[in-house]
Amino acid sequence: MIYKTGRYSGFLRPISYGIDLAIIHVLAAPFFAEHLVFLNYILFVSFAWMATAFRSNFYEIYRFTRTTNILSLGVKQGALFILVVFAFFGFYRDIDVTPWEILLYTAEAMTAITLSKIGIYYLLKKYRTLLKGNLRRVVILGLNQKTDQLRKFFEENPEYGYVLLKTFDLNGASKTPIEECLAFIEQNNIDEIYTSVAQLDNQHLNQLVDYADNNLKILKFLPDNKDVYSKRLDFTYYGYLPIISMRKIPIDEPFNKFIKRSFDVVLSIFVIVAILSWLTPLLGLIIKLESKGPIFFKQKRNGLDYKEFYCYKFRSMRPNADAHLYQISKNDPRVTRIGRIIRKTSMDELPQFINVLKGDMSAVGPRPHMVSHTHMYAEKIDKFMVRHFIKPGITGLAQVSGFRGEVEDDNHIINRVKYDIFYLENWSLLLDMKIVFQTIFNALRGEDKAY
Repeated sequence: MIYKTGRYSGFLRPISYGIDLAIIHVLAAPFFAEHLVFLNYILFVSFAWMATAFRSNFYEIYRFTRTTNILSLGVKQGALFILVVFAFFGFYRDIDVTPWEILLYTAEAMTAITLSKIGIYYLLKKYRTLLKGNLRRVVILGLNQKTDQLRKFFEENPEYGYVLLKTFDLNGASKTPIEECLAFIEQNNIDEIYTSVAQLDNQHLNQLVDYADNNLKILKFLPDNKDVYSKRLDFTYYGYLPIISMRKIPIDEPFNKFIKRSFDVVLSIFVIVAILSWLTPLLGLIIKLESKGPIFFKQKRNGLDYKEFYCYKFRSMRPNADAHLYQISKNDPRVTRIGRIIRKTSMDELPQFINVLKGDMSAVGPRPHMVSHTHMYAEKIDKFMVRHFIKPGITGLAQVSGFRGEVEDDNHIINRVKYDIFYLENWSLLLDMKIVFQTIFNALRGEDKAY
C-alpha cells in the first residue's frame, strides 16, 4: 500500500501563518479609526506578507534548522515587511501616523513573530523529547565513517525527533541485500532513508531512487570522500536541462547584495562621522610628530574579481621601500611607537571604512593581501583565488577565528582560505553582525598577533 509520509505536521505551517498575521494586525489596530481602512490594511498586508514570506523562505524552518538561521530569516523578512507597511501608509497619507511610529510598529511585530517562531521551535524539541511526538522513523543504508557519525547524531540528539530503527551493512561481512532493506522499510513504516553515496553502485542507486519515488519515501544521501560531493552545490535548470554549479554564493542574489551593501554604507558612514572625524586629526598630529611621512598609508590590494585597488590605513611604520613586499613581523623595527599602539587596537584599519564607502571593500569579508603576496599564494595555495568571488573585508571570519596577522606558514594561509570559503558560501547578515561584534571585542581585549 502506498501512503504519504510528511516531513512535518500539515497543521504547523497554517498555525504559524495565523499567529504571525494575528500579531501583525493586532499591533496595527491602534493606527486605524475607520473599520474599512483597517480591513484594506488587513487584506493588503496579509497578501504582501505571504508573497514576501514565500520569496524570502521565511517559513522554510525544519527540525534541523539552526536558531541563527531563524534569526537571519527574521531580519530578511523584516526588511521586506517595512517596505510593505510604508507603501500602505504612503498611499493612505491622511492617517495620522509618523514614520517613527511605523518603524517602531514593524520592529515590535517582527520581534514578536521571531520570538514566537523560536518558541515554537524549542517547544517542538521538548515535545519530541518528553512526549515522543512529531517523530521521524529512519534507517541508514551503508556502514562507513560518515554513516556512523550520522548514527551518533540521531542517538545523541533526541530533540530533533529522528528515531533510528536500523543501520544496514551493504558491502561488509554481514552484507544485507538491497531487497531486504526495502522490505524492512516497507514493513516498519519508515519515513526517511539515509544512505551513503559510496556504498551504492548505479544499479542499486537507481533501484533505491525508484522505490522512494514510487512509495513517497524521503531519500537523503551522505556524501563520500570525493570533494565534489562535500561542496554546497547549486542546482538549476537551463530550460529542461539540469545544471550543477560548484558552489552557491548567497551574496550574489540581488536582495542579499542590497542588504549587505546597505549594512556596509550605514556602518561606514557611522564610523567616518562618529570616530574618524575627530580621531584622524588627533592621530595625524601624533604620527607626524613621531616620524616624517604621510598620515595615511595606501597600498595596492586585490579585491573583487581580482581587481586592484588602493587600501587605506593609518601609517604605523616609518616610510620604507620594503613596505609593499614584506609583511610585518613581531618586533618589526619599521613600526613606530604610536604604530604599535594603533596596530594592537586595530585602529590603523579604520580608514578602510573609506574603501567600504567607495565600494572597493566590505565591512566583513576575506582580508585582502598585498599584490605581491596574492600572486604568490595564488600559485601555491589550493583554492586561494576563490576568495576573490566577493569583496574583501576589513575583518572576516578567519580573523575572528584566530587566523589574523602575519602568515607564519602555509598551514595558516590554508586555514584562512577554508574560513573565507565557508563565509562566502554561508553568508548572512547575522553572521556579518556577529563577526563585527567579535572583532570589536577582540580589539578591546587585545590579541597576541595584533602587532
